[in-house]
Amino acid sequence: MIRAMKEGIHPKYYPNAKVICSCGATWMTGSTVEVLRTDVCSSCHPFFTGEQRIVDTAGQVDRYQKRMKRQSLFEADQKSRDAMASRQQEEMLLNQQIEAMELSDRVRKTLMDSGIVRIGDLVEKLEAGDQELLALGGFGPKALEEVKERLQMIGLIPDEG
Repeated sequence: MIRAMKEGIHPKYYPNAKVICSCGATWMTGSTVEVLRTDVCSSCHPFFTGEQRIVDTAGQVDRYQKRMKRQSLFEADQKSRDAMASRQQEEMLLNQQIEAMELSDRVRKTLMDSGIVRIGDLVEKLEAGDQELLALGGFGPKALEEVKERLQMIGLIPDEG
């Protein structure tokens, strides 16, 4: 038994509706709209053409790229600020008196008697070589080890393994 469609509730059907793509391709299909417009079709879609083309109808890709550029600029600026803060912190450490390192009394007195008052002075001597410090009167390998350990603890010289 075939049922008939109810009258007056269905939209008009166009068996030869025209489809127009933004690339200019046209074809006929059946639809309830006489003319259809589309942004992409099989003639211009990257999947079918093999092209790496971005279809951007609302500027979304451009907004995304601008957002990514702002993000990378922010990250670079943040990295720069972090590096500046790190340098300032290191400078503050280098300008502190060697008493701040909490060295043993004998080592601290030996360094101060030799004119090494700031942590920066001590780091400079150490950068010139271990022999610079070992040449000081009363400063031996144990004292050198203690100094290096303290400087490693405050992050002024890297760990030696």
